[in-house]
Amino acid sequence: MTTRKNAADNLANNAARVLTARALVLAGCVVLVVSAALHVVGGMKVGFPALAASNLSPELKSAFRVVFLSLGWHWVVTAAVVAAAVGAERRVRNTIILFCGAAVLVEAVVGASVMGLFVGNEMIGGAGFLLLCGGLLFAASTSR
Repeated sequence: MTTRKNAADNLANNAARVLTARALVLAGCVVLVVSAALHVVGGMKVGFPALAASNLSPELKSAFRVVFLSLGWHWVVTAAVVAAAVGAERRVRNTIILFCGAAVLVEAVVGASVMGLFVGNEMIGGAGFLLLCGGLLFAASTSR
């Protein structure tokens, strides 16, 4: 009787762990998409007008716009890949989520070291942390 109770408890704990992992990972994806949206809106409202008023060459202005918009796109694609991985087979899911979470966290740390702390790299740092925590919780679970 005790082994049945222990097995039922383990199953319930594992289900709660998987549910929490999914919530953390999906929250990290939402933060990444919101960061991307704010990045694009900030570029359109503040960054690009300031860039137009600068004395940079037209080539550098174009390059800046491309890099700025590409960064936002990169966060959206990363969030989509991670969200899709939530439903994947266990080993693939864990690898993708942990890799993407670590990559986003490294991006935030490097960005903060180069540009200083501001809300943008704090948001993507938080997203990376959520992804890593969810990925580690998935890795600790025993179910698909």
